[in-house]
Amino acid sequence: MYKVAVFVCVTVITSINVNALNTKPFPKDFKFGVATASYQIEGGWNEDGKGENIWDHLVHTDPTAIVNNATGDVACDSYHKYKEDVAMLKDLGVNFYRFSLSWSRLLPNGFANKINKAGVRYYKNLIKELKDNGIEPMVTLYHWDLPQPLQDVGGFLSNNFVDWFGDYAEICFEIFGDDVSNWITFNEPVMTCQIGHGVGSFAPRVKSPGIGEYICGKNLVLAHARAWHIYDTKFRSRQKGSVGFVIDSGWYEPSTNSTADRHASEVMLQFVWGIYINPLINGDHSSIVKEQIARRSKQQGYKRSRLPAFTEEEQKCLKGTIDIIGLNHYTSSLTSAQKNPDPNGIGYYVDCEVVSRQSDDWEKSGSSWLRVVPWGIRKLLKWIKDTYDNPKIIITENGFSDFKENQLDDDKRIDYIKNYLSNIRDAMEIDGVNVLGYTVWSLMDNFEWLQGYSRME
Repeated sequence: MYKVAVFVCVTVITSINVNALNTKPFPKDFKFGVATASYQIEGGWNEDGKGENIWDHLVHTDPTAIVNNATGDVACDSYHKYKEDVAMLKDLGVNFYRFSLSWSRLLPNGFANKINKAGVRYYKNLIKELKDNGIEPMVTLYHWDLPQPLQDVGGFLSNNFVDWFGDYAEICFEIFGDDVSNWITFNEPVMTCQIGHGVGSFAPRVKSPGIGEYICGKNLVLAHARAWHIYDTKFRSRQKGSVGFVIDSGWYEPSTNSTADRHASEVMLQFVWGIYINPLINGDHSSIVKEQIARRSKQQGYKRSRLPAFTEEEQKCLKGTIDIIGLNHYTSSLTSAQKNPDPNGIGYYVDCEVVSRQSDDWEKSGSSWLRVVPWGIRKLLKWIKDTYDNPKIIITENGFSDFKENQLDDDKRIDYIKNYLSNIRDAMEIDGVNVLGYTVWSLMDNFEWLQGYSRME
């Protein structure tokens, strides 16, 4: 979990009706789980042959980048305490546990030529402990912790990234796939590409708005497709699992009922979904995104769009390579069209030509970007159904953060989860959305990226 605060808070009046709480049980096959990520909980950052990743590198070379100079060197110490983690999971009574593998713990230099046996043993032991306790593993291959040696030779901006990720994915499918049925390739691509390679605040802190961030996005979805095809051709018939992709998305409510603001809402959704999910379903970026970035690029004197195009071969490779959509959703915003878009600005957050903000009337959490807006998740789920022909969806993250200096207020957290679940149930029952499961972020308080340990989750 982490979102960059890009909202300007204002007081507005909306016409949203709050529905009565839906207390009907979820279907018997609906599954509940909780989630974590390797760098945020494992610790053991350089133990037993693990290599350095981009977050190890950031916290050790620029400690002031993190609140209170915190690091994930120890974090929750799950590398040594995974049995305690599983005991907590069993006590919660969850159906599944979503966790990520550390690429650097398995392949210390990032390449497939050297597999770290101690890293394999750790994840084998964790998966066995989960299954012995009746808990299904849901495994994310990449949750932001690229091996530093790969970053040193280009990382996501390298033409070789698709090969590197495909090799890594194939090793994971081969080693763990007989015990893992639910795979996720990438978690929250906006954070990897727009925040890591555009804004440049997250590791690897590449500041290349409008150029590098879009190259990152292209290579990321092509790498997902490579992994999907490897699984489909080599492992699916035997392991009978699925390969999904996690997108992070708020709901973007039009600020007014004007045509311009309703269009702005759709544009913002397309910039989130049309860059990352549309290629995996339809084989290409959405037309809105392509046309808008091409128009702005031409106005700025570029010979071609700053959004790199897929070749026909790449489009064929991409199309239909998602078995299930993982949705990380926390909050919503109000959107409107920019009155005077900057003609010279480049980057995801200016190319969209949309202004987003939140209402002061919406309940606050411990994070400035997270306001409590339960009706937003139902609207977003309905939009996904209508836009992509009702795909399978798992809510892979949803939750409420609190200030560390405050006493933990679980009443607010309980109300948040209760009301979001109610709207998910409405989306399923009334709107016919195909939601298969729900995941709370997080199992326990952990390293919250640039915020260190200053938030409770």
